[in-house]
Amino acid sequence: MKWEKLGQIFNFYESPFAKRFVSHAQSPQAIEFNDFIRVFFSTRILDIKNKFISIPQYVDFSKDFKSIINYSTQEIITKGELGCFDEHGIFPFSPTFIGGKLCAYTSGWTRRVSVDVDSGIGLAQSLDGGYTFTRLGQGPVLTASIYEPFLVIDAFVRKFENKYYMFYICGERWIKNNNNFPERVYKITYAVSDNGIDWQKSNKKIISNTIDENECQALPTVIKIDNCYHMYFCYRNMLDFRNNKSRSYRIGYAYSYDLINWVRDDAKCGIDLSQEGWDSEMMCYPNLFKMGENIFLLYNGNEFGKNGFGLAKLIYDK
Repeated sequence: MKWEKLGQIFNFYESPFAKRFVSHAQSPQAIEFNDFIRVFFSTRILDIKNKFISIPQYVDFSKDFKSIINYSTQEIITKGELGCFDEHGIFPFSPTFIGGKLCAYTSGWTRRVSVDVDSGIGLAQSLDGGYTFTRLGQGPVLTASIYEPFLVIDAFVRKFENKYYMFYICGERWIKNNNNFPERVYKITYAVSDNGIDWQKSNKKIISNTIDENECQALPTVIKIDNCYHMYFCYRNMLDFRNNKSRSYRIGYAYSYDLINWVRDDAKCGIDLSQEGWDSEMMCYPNLFKMGENIFLLYNGNEFGKNGFGLAKLIYDK
């Protein structure tokens, strides 16, 4: 795998969103329409307790990615209701087609007392071509269970081999750092479904660790090329990742021929930090998508996407 970086294509602070929101354009997720590419992402507001809430928005690009042709100007999905799994925000917001209908798998966040957050995966549907989405219900379609006790989040859903596959992450444990603050450990797993609503969990962690047992893995995204499935994701150290460049998010890579057994080989990832600039300290939250004969990768850079997101194009021999 080899990628050509096309640079930062969206800068939050140079967009109209900077007047409505505080910061960030996290987890860019693309979906193709006839005349443009829509990229959903999550930005942030501050609530009355001065804490962040993630809010999904979108930006539309021309198909050559040389111009922005539209921005969302309204709420695309309502705030989670009191006590619900997504009361304190949605991040990421992952669009896909289920049974011919435009849907989105939402990652809802809710605050807790002993630890800072928990999460679940919801499902919403658009009836107006992707301008707004309505929840299928106030609860999640996938949440904690006996083998996945917390932090079920980051759903990426596609139909492969006549079934819907959901690749997502789940929490393994909380560990307190040197300041007695709980830090979370999470891994990539998967579930399958016939209809995109009712899911059968595998209860299997599918990506091996390269750092240590407390490696954190996030936001899997999968694409099929010929007879092989390729997964990109991001990973980091559990501790000291916010300010230490060497311990922050990087892009990881794995491949599979059956969607179940995955071989991790980050050396074949084909993309890494830049020497300088917006993605020189961190790369995270990848999203693979195909347009025509080309395959692209959206991703965030430094500070977890505080400044926006960029794009790379796959270069490969047919």
